[in-house]
Amino acid sequence: MNGGVGLFLVKIRDDLQITFAQGGWLSASSTLVYAFMQIPAGYLVDRFGPRRLFFIGALGTTVLGLSFAMLRSYELLLVNQAVSGLFRSLMFAPGLVLISSWFPPQRRATAMGLFVAGGFTSNIVLNLVGPFLEAHFGWRMPFYLFSTLGCLAALAYLRLASDRQAHVPGSAGIGEAMALFRLPVMWVLGGIQYIRFAVALGITFWLPTFLVVQKGFSLPTTGVLIAMCALLTVPANFLGGYLSDRLRNPLLIIGGSLAMLAVTTAMMVVTSNTAVVVGAMFVNAIFIQFYFGPLFAVPVELLGARRAGVSSGFSNLFANLGGFTFAYGLGAIKDATQSFDAGFYALSACCVVGVLLTLVLASIRRGWTPLPEASS
Repeated sequence: MNGGVGLFLVKIRDDLQITFAQGGWLSASSTLVYAFMQIPAGYLVDRFGPRRLFFIGALGTTVLGLSFAMLRSYELLLVNQAVSGLFRSLMFAPGLVLISSWFPPQRRATAMGLFVAGGFTSNIVLNLVGPFLEAHFGWRMPFYLFSTLGCLAALAYLRLASDRQAHVPGSAGIGEAMALFRLPVMWVLGGIQYIRFAVALGITFWLPTFLVVQKGFSLPTTGVLIAMCALLTVPANFLGGYLSDRLRNPLLIIGGSLAMLAVTTAMMVVTSNTAVVVGAMFVNAIFIQFYFGPLFAVPVELLGARRAGVSSGFSNLFANLGGFTFAYGLGAIKDATQSFDAGFYALSACCVVGVLLTLVLASIRRGWTPLPEASS
């Protein structure tokens, strides 16, 4: 659903006659609600278990995808997206906890990387099929199709899915969730998460428009290129978690990924050579979620599995504040400067800051004393 809004934003803007900044709000409104729901969602999964929450989130998100295709008013689309952010929040922390329960603790980063890889797999199909559907039936048709498939998938999940082991209610209290704000290590992790999703959402949401409007690519060609990027992201996501677990050095994966993103994000705008732009896109796609699993595994390692829901929610709160900032900010910068260059350079600078924060995190982790497992 998120990939569809980004892919067809050029057509949506033409249909609704809106600015780039207004187009950015179609992602930003959902992301902002999603961000502030992260800690409540993490608390709920720690209290009640992940299975039912994930179903509610999946069904609600896909139903709102259907309604997105039906609405004709920009203001109603914003409201639709905001409500969608609420339901999406019920998929993230529950999904991470649920899939992690099927893996041993030493494979936690692998599990978390696999969870996100599933979403990028759908982007391959969307970007290959979507432009064809749009050309023949308009931009709304892909939303009808994929949302219907999503509703069926959610119902199949309800029928077939199960927890690996029984969930024990009351794992972490709301006081513990709020207490995370008093831990300096969580602010460092939050800063890296802010940068991670600022780059991930900023690039994935605006890249189709960037290629069509600024680089002169056609929508079908853009769809193929974005699909190829997703095809690279899927195994890279899994591989990053696997290497982190095997090397037992998640911070090497995190810092190395951010360094590569800093270089490739800048390269996409600094050159007009098509081959270089495409090459930078492909390398960027490899590393854009390469460190997802390691980054979410670190707080669970430090705080304990009992706090997995609230720590994931805390991390994703900061991540989506970053996503909100740049989903809107890149559009506003494009309106103000008639170019995406300054926005992409800002993302590159953020990645450099992320490398420095990773060095701080490494220092904290070396001297870390595990928190007690008893409720505080």
